[in-house]
Amino acid sequence: MIAGSLGSGAVPRTRPAGWVLRGVVSAHVAAIIGQPVFAGVYLTGDFDGLRWHALGADVVTSVGYLQLIVAIVAWVRLRRAWPFLATLTVVAAETVQYFAGLEGALWLHVPLGVMTVAALVVQFVEVWRRPLSARPRTRGEARDA
Repeated sequence: MIAGSLGSGAVPRTRPAGWVLRGVVSAHVAAIIGQPVFAGVYLTGDFDGLRWHALGADVVTSVGYLQLIVAIVAWVRLRRAWPFLATLTVVAAETVQYFAGLEGALWLHVPLGVMTVAALVVQFVEVWRRPLSARPRTRGEARDA
């Protein structure tokens, strides 16, 4: 949204729910970036890398579910559904990837991991690219809701 298109001339600002979403998405990206590093350490022969990769998977998955909760709050508070839909997609992929890794299905685990990291980086860029302000109410929306 362009600042001049607002009726009052006010510049849109990121609301508290948007800042929390940005923080959780940032933590999620930081956690997920370590996963290919730990996998690479393991593949070079350091078997402790697998333990770190497994621990990282638990952290990434936990932060992903936290992000899902925060995205629901952002949807309600900011009236923007895209963060929830994007997070739901990423978390679903992470969940499938998690269980594929436990089962040793590397044919699914590795490419899904690459896609998940890429999707989360895109989401990170998107939440930081512009203000996460509340979407203006339409005429049909109640003021008390």
